[in-house]
Amino acid sequence: MADKKIKTVGVLGAGLMGSGIAQVAAQSGYTTKVRELSDALCQKGRSSIEKSFNKAIEKSKGKVTEADRDVALKRLHFTPSLGDLADCDIVIEAVVEDLEVKNSMWRELDALCPEHTIFASNTSSLTIAAMAAATARADRVVGLHFFNPVPVMKLVEVVRTVTTSEHTFRRAFDFAASLGKEPIAAKDNSGFVVNLLLVPYLVDAINALERGVASVEDIDKGMKLGTGYPMGPFTLLDFVGLDTTYKIAEIMFDEYREKRYAPPPLLKRMVLAGMYGRKSGKGFYDYSVDPPRVNDLGL
Repeated sequence: MADKKIKTVGVLGAGLMGSGIAQVAAQSGYTTKVRELSDALCQKGRSSIEKSFNKAIEKSKGKVTEADRDVALKRLHFTPSLGDLADCDIVIEAVVEDLEVKNSMWRELDALCPEHTIFASNTSSLTIAAMAAATARADRVVGLHFFNPVPVMKLVEVVRTVTTSEHTFRRAFDFAASLGKEPIAAKDNSGFVVNLLLVPYLVDAINALERGVASVEDIDKGMKLGTGYPMGPFTLLDFVGLDTTYKIAEIMFDEYREKRYAPPPLLKRMVLAGMYGRKSGKGFYDYSVDPPRVNDLGL
């Protein structure tokens, strides 16, 4: 297959991760097409990107200008039609962590996109092989796992499964670098590199809290001041989202059957109660007050 320069990027989903990926792609000079389920969600995604650009302009002290924002926004195109992504050179999926939802889109796009198009998933816990198997281009399917917030976080895990060709992996790796990111190579195991190590740490923190080892504040302070982490595990859990962490931990426990990945009972109870962290206003901390205070969890 002749090499083809990546010029047009497709993004599936305009949520937190999808809008961030679309922003950095457009900012890096790529024509970027974003697919959402409705015109209303498309508009919400565009508004989110505009706000993110404005925040970057404020913080960058001249490194990012209004002109940069306006040029990037002109490269962004939103659509509720999956078929509008048919001419993309790479399609990056950033939708809900549900394998069948992802694979239904891959199957449809597989019939629409040309031979050279790379399919990349931003999944944080599902295996790429499970998506590659749903297509007739298993050699052109990779993982591109970005981190939140995408415009700020430098890391991208480039995941190669057993069927991914060297040519595809190299194109995806170079593409991630072209976005101003620092790509690392990862094998196709659930959790890749970062979550494989991070999830047991977060699970251990919750288990320690349930056992009465220390308070939320003191565990957070201990890990910040004792290890130099920028935030403690409970602040990080609230930032990532307790519902997201619970889903990832469930998938990883199902994959490995190791206790260190099992979602703790407290995490399950909090998710059932709608306590997702920052996004819902309450998690391990209560964000209805400033500064946030520790939530009373009845422990």
